[in-house]
Amino acid sequence: MTGEKQQDVRRRAGWLPDDQGQLEAWLHGHRERAGSRDPDRPLRPSVAAFRDLIESDPLLRMQANQMVEQVPANREYSDRHVESLDELILLVDEVIRTAPEYSDEQMVMTPLDGVLDWTKATPAGFAFYRDPRVNEALRGILDEWCEYLSSPASLDVLNDSPSGWMSESAQQKVGMERFEHDPDAEHWGFRSWNDFFTRRLREGARPVADPDDDAVIVSPIEATPYRIASRVQRRDEFWAKAEPYSIDELLAGDPSVDAFVDGTVFQAFLSAIEYHRWHSPVGGRIVRAWRQPGTYYAEADAQGAAAAQPTLSQGYMAHVATRVIILIEADDPAIGLVAVVFIGMSEVSSCVIGDGIEPGVHVAKGDDLGYFQFGGSTCCVLFGPGVVESFALKALPQAADEEPSLIHVRSHLATAHRGTSAG
Repeated sequence: MTGEKQQDVRRRAGWLPDDQGQLEAWLHGHRERAGSRDPDRPLRPSVAAFRDLIESDPLLRMQANQMVEQVPANREYSDRHVESLDELILLVDEVIRTAPEYSDEQMVMTPLDGVLDWTKATPAGFAFYRDPRVNEALRGILDEWCEYLSSPASLDVLNDSPSGWMSESAQQKVGMERFEHDPDAEHWGFRSWNDFFTRRLREGARPVADPDDDAVIVSPIEATPYRIASRVQRRDEFWAKAEPYSIDELLAGDPSVDAFVDGTVFQAFLSAIEYHRWHSPVGGRIVRAWRQPGTYYAEADAQGAAAAQPTLSQGYMAHVATRVIILIEADDPAIGLVAVVFIGMSEVSSCVIGDGIEPGVHVAKGDDLGYFQFGGSTCCVLFGPGVVESFALKALPQAADEEPSLIHVRSHLATAHRGTSAG
């Protein structure tokens, strides 16, 4: 597929290596490590349950074996990533015993995504990863992995070796000077990998744009703009190649849907090593906040069974992936109701609503709303019709030859029309 380097959002966001050969080199090493393990070592309970689910159902067993045997039509591979279903299970089990290591050349920030990459983009894989039973089993795997990543055992990767996150190169890449940490403490004072991943910004590192001007809307995340869509519809074919937003599915059928029909959706994706906490785009009152279960590794076969475009899956996942939805009634009546949808993708099994974010609570513009624990992720902000006067963006990186540019959290995202009620 021509231009994949630019088009694959996962690579642009640093979730997988920029070059396909780097991913395959990492996979080769991972297969060698998995192949040399003690054959008597049992699988993790969640992985064993995943294997047993597949073996217990003839349709799932067929799909699982076929997605290993089939060859993805849309990505170029020099080697087959996995030889058998048994090997795939073993590779998954090995991944969830580790935390991601740093690398200047072949960093794989979402290693389970890297292992499943081949199978996800096959005709059988499209069906397999949409099955509710499969997603329930994957949730168990991700939850068990998250438990490990929230334990002190996961701190092994916080060291100053070339593959450690305390190395000089990693510090520069992450921009650690912007974040709270103790440079003299062991592991910088972090209690686990997830504690490091959800690190907090230093005071003043990302100031709130125009804090006293309610018409100025700020970015809820540190991310790369992906798309702005206007006159969005209640229901549309979100799985189609053109990626229309379908508000009813995006908001999981919430009663607020009517407020956003014919309105605007802004979407952006987060880099794997950037800041993963969420902030309120406006000052206002929390109306509702909830976690909506969904898929974890499903991709959009937007051109039929012959192709799966990762860049198209960005909008698709907003409708089907596990996500947190927060509704805020803005202080500015010209803005009205705002919906912020924080979408977990790939390894992100935990979309965590912040303490105290519940109905009736008032938040100031830029206040903390919650965070993602580990992995790749994306976010949508929904406005009603006639709310947004302009967006403070120079360009959107939708063309294959455009370089993405980061928008800072709590920086100026958009300006609302002043002096009139929304709608």
